[in-house]
Amino acid sequence: MATLRKRGTKWQAQVRRKGYPPLSRSFDAKTDAQKWARQMETGLELGTLALPTNEEPTESKEIPTLEALVCRYLGEATPKKKGSGPETYRLKSFLSFFPLVSRPIDTLGTKDFAAHRDRRLRDGLAPSSVKRELNIIRRVFEVARDEWGISIRENPLSKLSIRAPDDSRERRLAQGRNGEPGELERLLAATIHIRTPHLREIIVFAVETGLRRGEILSLRWKDLDLQRRILRVAEAKNGYPRRVPLSKPCMALLESLRDSGGLLDINGAIFGGVSANALRLAWERLREKAGIEDLRFHDLRHEAISRLFEKGLSVPEVASISGHRDYRMLQRYSHARHETILDKLDATDI
Repeated sequence: MATLRKRGTKWQAQVRRKGYPPLSRSFDAKTDAQKWARQMETGLELGTLALPTNEEPTESKEIPTLEALVCRYLGEATPKKKGSGPETYRLKSFLSFFPLVSRPIDTLGTKDFAAHRDRRLRDGLAPSSVKRELNIIRRVFEVARDEWGISIRENPLSKLSIRAPDDSRERRLAQGRNGEPGELERLLAATIHIRTPHLREIIVFAVETGLRRGEILSLRWKDLDLQRRILRVAEAKNGYPRRVPLSKPCMALLESLRDSGGLLDINGAIFGGVSANALRLAWERLREKAGIEDLRFHDLRHEAISRLFEKGLSVPEVASISGHRDYRMLQRYSHARHETILDKLDATDI
């Protein structure tokens, strides 16, 4: 039988059944508490909620639920990651799926997650999103087994198949034709209408270096060696620092910023006064002013890496600049322009 109580600002639902330990959970909304209680009662009635009975050994009651594992992972593992924001969102969303998350982990098998996968797809979630969600849960089991010492016979997601189409982007900046400016020129021209400081310089810097948005905004003057034309990226996405050689346009840009900045603080940001959110909003306004559709700031990284390949740099050389440790990942960035390929073909015609 389910009981609902109001405790402060929370609603507590409790389900009791003879032969089983009581189940309880707190919610912000009463409707969520009622929904959970009905799901628990249905699971107990149908026998699909494999809970330990009161007569079972104490050890079986100590087996953590999937919810407990996910919550611990959220508290200990996720905050250490660069992509903690999206992962936190996905895991918190996953915790709303009852009775799956309320079950002890030793009762969960591949078929349970296959059913969850199919349910998410029926709800209209993109296959790539389902794959990302379940890849995180797979990682939760791996960390629990390898780092926390929790007894897990087999990761229930290790054999789960999740087919998702390749949604990697191949977007590059369009070049100008018949005297018309290309997309890069249009973006740079439109920066005069945007008040965000250093927006023009940030765009040029992104196309010349291939740095990510967060890497660019975290750069400090102390990371720069103008004599050797080297920039040290300490805050990389994969956790590994790298040294990026600077092109002549980059050098001119940085020297101009240095000369106009007066006495610079070596610990100060090179592109000071610009936050990640400010850049995101400025980019959207800039695209609108330039009349460019379907272009993300990260596409500038794609453009930069593709240009490096077109200049004739080898895969290891490009990887040392881009920071990729797996050369296979570079395949999604190294798209040569159709026009460049035709020029090379025409140059070799006899």
